[in-house]
Amino acid sequence: MLRFLFLVFFLFFVLGAQSAEIFVKAENGALANALKIAKSGDILRLQAGTHQGPIEINKSLTVDGGGEAKLIGNGVGSPIIVNAPNSIIRGLEISGSGSNHETIDSGVRLLEAATGSIVENNKIIGNLVGVDVHGADNSIVRNNIIIGRQDDRMNDRGNGIYIWNSDGAKIIGNDIQYGRDGIFVTTSTNNEYIGNRFRNLRFAVHYMYAHKTIVANNISIGNHLGYAIMFSNEVVVKNNLSKNDRDYGIMLNYTNSSTIIDNIVENSAEKCVFIYNAHKNLLKNNRFAKCETGIHFTAGSERNDIYNNSFLFNKTQVKYVGTKWVEWSKEGKGNYWSDHQGFDLDGDGIADNIYRPNDVMDKILWSQPSAKYLLGSPAVQLIKWSQSTFPALLPGGVIDSFPLMAPVKINMPVWKDKL
Repeated sequence: MLRFLFLVFFLFFVLGAQSAEIFVKAENGALANALKIAKSGDILRLQAGTHQGPIEINKSLTVDGGGEAKLIGNGVGSPIIVNAPNSIIRGLEISGSGSNHETIDSGVRLLEAATGSIVENNKIIGNLVGVDVHGADNSIVRNNIIIGRQDDRMNDRGNGIYIWNSDGAKIIGNDIQYGRDGIFVTTSTNNEYIGNRFRNLRFAVHYMYAHKTIVANNISIGNHLGYAIMFSNEVVVKNNLSKNDRDYGIMLNYTNSSTIIDNIVENSAEKCVFIYNAHKNLLKNNRFAKCETGIHFTAGSERNDIYNNSFLFNKTQVKYVGTKWVEWSKEGKGNYWSDHQGFDLDGDGIADNIYRPNDVMDKILWSQPSAKYLLGSPAVQLIKWSQSTFPALLPGGVIDSFPLMAPVKINMPVWKDKL
């Protein structure tokens, strides 16, 4: 008898602790009523059709649209504000935010109390900001389609995903286009940005004061700039693609002790890579191809290891602004240069002659562009011949003592539609 009573009590306790499912019809007031009666842990299943926002979630709830429900705001503020931990927003089409940058009007806002919350498998369309993770640590934003606005100037639009003061966030598998920046991050650490696609934006990923983070397997196509890593340390930028981005593929600005490996940048109109005042970084196993400048290296950047990369068919392989020699090889291995007329008599895969990408005439042209009209003159040709014959005449610059004879092989990230 005691065992039976214990079993009944146990089943009652377990069943009572289970979350309830509340089915919400697409009718006026139905969603607001459901939010009032729901208890923490409940699942609100929104039926197909249009549901009226805005809503604020102050209990740990799951709001699931099943891929068929729409939630539309009233054009003021944010359609969904989450102010409770471990909440889930899933399977909705979300639109109708306001246009106020001061209040960060967004399709979904995760406020500070919304730690551990998840925004997944939604279509977030036409809002000022797609998803704002505003102090909500350890949140996840994944597999969403986010289409920003096109009605304002690009700099006046909002970001696809905005991360502020949120540690441990994971932004995974989102397809983001239009708006301003795909992902804008500030004052957040230990985050992961993995497997996203970015199109028709200012910056694909824009970092500021975001230390110890990972940017991996992302695709940036046709943006103004691919990956802008600024004022951040110990960042890993790995296996990303930047293709047809207008200005730069990768920019390191005041970025230190970071790892840039296995990335592909190609067809950038201006620079594949721009390094400005960045120190103690590793650039390895990258492919920089078909840009006006392969890599622009300036502002006293020091103690960087740059080797085992491929520089392919860039109009200017390296633009180095400095007066001392900088070695771009390590432990007997340098980089591959498509314009290097190297030879390898011993067949070890390393060229037997040194590669120097720039001479004094390059530096004159950078500072005095009109000097290009003198390039065919005998005096200029004599200077170039003298420097190639007597390297001691060179004023300093990049030197690769062990250039590679073959390009480095890198696997390109592949996008698979999520929804």
